[in-house]
Amino acid sequence: MVAAVAAVPVIVACGSADDGPRAAASSFLAVVASRDLDGAAGRTDSPDAARTDLAAAWSGLQATGVRTEVGRSRVDADTATVDVKWSWALPRDQTWSYDGRLDMARSDSGWRVRWTSTDLHPDLGATQRMSLQTIQAPVGSVNESDGSSVLVPGSVYRIGLNAQEAAQTGSAADSASQLTDVLRRFDPTLDPQAIAEESTATSGVYAVETLRRDQYDQVSDLLAAIPGVSSADQADLVPTDPTFAPDLMTQIKKQVASDLDGKAGWRVVSLNPNGATAGVLAEVDPAPSPSVAISLSREVQTAAQQAVDTATRYKTMMVVVQPSTGRILAIAQNPLADKDGPLATIGQYPPGSTFKMVTSAAAIGSGLARPSTMVGCPGTVTIGPRTIPNYDEFALGTVPMQTAFAKSCNTTFAKLASEMGPSDLAAAAAKMGIGPHYDIPGIPVDSGSVPIAPDLIQRTEDGFGQGKVLTSPFGLAMVAATVAHGSTPVPQLILDRATTVTGPHPAIEPAVVAQLRPMMRQVVVDGTADRIKDQGEVFGKTGEAEVPGGSHAWFAGYRGDLAFATLMVLGASSDNAVAVTRDFFEDLPPDFLADPR
Repeated sequence: MVAAVAAVPVIVACGSADDGPRAAASSFLAVVASRDLDGAAGRTDSPDAARTDLAAAWSGLQATGVRTEVGRSRVDADTATVDVKWSWALPRDQTWSYDGRLDMARSDSGWRVRWTSTDLHPDLGATQRMSLQTIQAPVGSVNESDGSSVLVPGSVYRIGLNAQEAAQTGSAADSASQLTDVLRRFDPTLDPQAIAEESTATSGVYAVETLRRDQYDQVSDLLAAIPGVSSADQADLVPTDPTFAPDLMTQIKKQVASDLDGKAGWRVVSLNPNGATAGVLAEVDPAPSPSVAISLSREVQTAAQQAVDTATRYKTMMVVVQPSTGRILAIAQNPLADKDGPLATIGQYPPGSTFKMVTSAAAIGSGLARPSTMVGCPGTVTIGPRTIPNYDEFALGTVPMQTAFAKSCNTTFAKLASEMGPSDLAAAAAKMGIGPHYDIPGIPVDSGSVPIAPDLIQRTEDGFGQGKVLTSPFGLAMVAATVAHGSTPVPQLILDRATTVTGPHPAIEPAVVAQLRPMMRQVVVDGTADRIKDQGEVFGKTGEAEVPGGSHAWFAGYRGDLAFATLMVLGASSDNAVAVTRDFFEDLPPDFLADPR
């Protein structure tokens, strides 16, 4: 609400030989500024007309105050004109200023305002009044990083049920049942009993569902036939493609909707007695809001969504990050995963052998081993009371750590982890993006946790991604992005909203990254991810995380300036996650986002 402008003394210009008309004008304007309409009208020669016109000016302009400056006066016998500068205080801190004049007349009692409508504004007709109108600013849009709009101004329809109106010709229960039948194609979770109970307990209209225009057009006739059901259209940001990351678009809309309204303009018009516009007295154009840019790429999001949607048996998800910038390019989940919320960014799962990226970084950083260090890869290894097997107890004998990494030897990395300090894995994970808290406007995320492990068995199990280590596809995508970029990028979704990173997140040593890269490349060239070796220079690490009821299938890595993590919940073999990722790369344009180095 705009604060009222206090009445101030009228400024009187000096220099006229006859101060009578200017003094009278000043007195009149001071009373107008105090909103004493009767007092002001009494200083004119037509009090009734002046009172009506002044009241119409205050109300029509929605004015909160007025300031005036009195200028020159020109006297011609018993008449005079006095120059006046008007400055009306309008709503939303706007001010309208213009030059006018007062016609004055001298009588036996002195100078008075000779009232005409032009005393208020020189272009106001005799039977006209002033009116303030708002000019709405064009609403901005939300654009993805490839340049197309994903959210634009439009309309949605709020569907509601008035139980009292429904009871006049039937019952709230009957109307709720019919309404559910009509809307079930859009929202299968609607419960007619709950709608009936809630609407009965609500005075007036109970909001049931919001439909896009295309949805409403399909059922408008059916809705109109249900007693007590109402439909109201409302301006809103609407998606250009309802299938493009719908849950994420909802979150983004909540974040940016208020920033897209722009600054409204205004105009003052003169209206004739019938309310029709006779002329425009003043106009200020609205200031549109600039569009909001988000990091999502239509090309990447579409390819990721198509890839995860091919997996129909398991909850499948993928997160793609641009290592050079930290921009989140895609967050895709298949319908099974969508039922449980944003699992790709906040779901917590044991990472299995993908965590060997972190274990290797800890080993290299501490000097425990290098890619060329010869390490054992027996079929099983016993550490304390725990015996750790490789998959099907395969054995390679003594091989370079790089080979053990490419073939995913659990026994090798369990042994390495057992020789580390309690905090070595947690520290390496923090350097690679798992553990810090990321506050990313527009989306909830949880990178995961790697607890300090004084216990030998826990530390051993953590070393190959079991134990108590947990992460999300987002967290593993950050690990891959760290290796690709050489440092952990700051993730971002809405480009003008900064991400806040809290918690320990030290920088990874360049030498560690340089040694990790060829290890991850060998995984694809002749290791556990060779299925994807025809998709360009891909670096990665596979993983199968054993859990009650089966194992999760993981694949994380990067190609060029794309870092990714793919998870199939209870998807068994990591080869299944590799296959989904391969489909993703096949659906991308050739050389999309090549390595910027």
